[in-house]
Amino acid sequence: MKEMIEKPRKINMLIRKWVSDLDWRLLFLVIVPLSLLLFVSLSYTPINSVFPLRSFIFNRNNFSDCISTCPPRPPNQTHLAKSELLQSRIAVCLVGGARRFELTGPSIVEKVLKEYPNADLFLHSPMDKNTFKLLLLKTVPRLASVRIFEQKFVPQTEEQVRVLTAANSPNGIQGLLQYFNLVEGCLAMIESHQRQHNFTYDWIVRTRVDGYWNAPLQPQNFVSGQYTVPSGSVYGGLNDRLGIGDFYTSKIALSRLSLIPKLDSAGYSQLNSESAFKAQLTTQNVSYVENRLPFCVVTDRTYQFPPAHLGVPVAALSSPGPLSGAKCRPCTPICKDLCVADIMSWLDKRWSWTNWGNGTLELCNAQGDWENGWEKIFDRVAGKKLAAERRRVKVLNFDKCVRDFREMKQKAVKWEAPGVKEICRLGLGMSRR
Repeated sequence: MKEMIEKPRKINMLIRKWVSDLDWRLLFLVIVPLSLLLFVSLSYTPINSVFPLRSFIFNRNNFSDCISTCPPRPPNQTHLAKSELLQSRIAVCLVGGARRFELTGPSIVEKVLKEYPNADLFLHSPMDKNTFKLLLLKTVPRLASVRIFEQKFVPQTEEQVRVLTAANSPNGIQGLLQYFNLVEGCLAMIESHQRQHNFTYDWIVRTRVDGYWNAPLQPQNFVSGQYTVPSGSVYGGLNDRLGIGDFYTSKIALSRLSLIPKLDSAGYSQLNSESAFKAQLTTQNVSYVENRLPFCVVTDRTYQFPPAHLGVPVAALSSPGPLSGAKCRPCTPICKDLCVADIMSWLDKRWSWTNWGNGTLELCNAQGDWENGWEKIFDRVAGKKLAAERRRVKVLNFDKCVRDFREMKQKAVKWEAPGVKEICRLGLGMSRR
């Protein structure tokens, strides 16, 4: 009887051991070939080419939004050291009107262009009474191309009317089209320069004429395979007041007009500038990173104070920042510390909100014009060098304006602009000769 019980038990144990051994044998047979295959593939494939899987896993929503014509691109999500950037080909695309350029221009020269003296500057700006202030760019290390043009009406297509909205744009859809034309026109200038000289830029930095920088542009904002934009001020999309990327990502980001038909085909409608910008990147499978950047947009516009839930806060130029492109002006701050916390925590994070923690933000009461004595406030905040440039523009006469512009013109590789005398006459008038 005992043998009858023990024998089946032994047989059962043998069967379980055999099955267990078989499992390990099967696992071994699967793992070893896969390991060898992975080793061989990595041995003959650059390390950057393994990133698409990672990108797909962490950015699958972007892939699902991609239009069928999206070109493949393996993202390499690492930033370069300053020494590497100084050996790279960099284009700086500077766009917009020169309204307060005596305040913003010198900061762009010092904190961006002289930080990367290997960068080529491309200036795309409409002609107006403030254009003469652009002569402050005569000190930039490298001036590739200047285009100053008479602004004209941009014809509106049915697609543009469907995709874009006039809401919250001071000049309606036409204002958006003018802005998009400025940005994409600068891309055309860069591409023309590349064709003429037979090379491609490694990086493009797109920034605005009305941006005031209080600290240098740092290397960690140059991220391979991703497009860097400022955090905050998203207005339902992405902050489009500055962008940094390689040539591939920048070409998509700067094609503000050309990609509207694709947004229309994808079913987008009633987009403002920021939401259209986000749609451009996501539909074309460009991943992005939002960083805090040390600049603000100097504005003459007036805004309610304190701002409503969807209102616009206006930062004091003296704010430590980084302000990431928030609206600003030189003022005596009316709101600091706990006051800022109360106001900013009330604002909608998906709209005009900007980073304010650790005392980095101080607020102006921007309901009226700039306060009396703003010049002294600016000079104290900006420092002696930038203050001297502001004063130089204030006392500039016609002859000096012409000489400086001619010096700047000689420095440029390509120059498309009205006559130098016409620019200076419009801004200064013959009475200031």
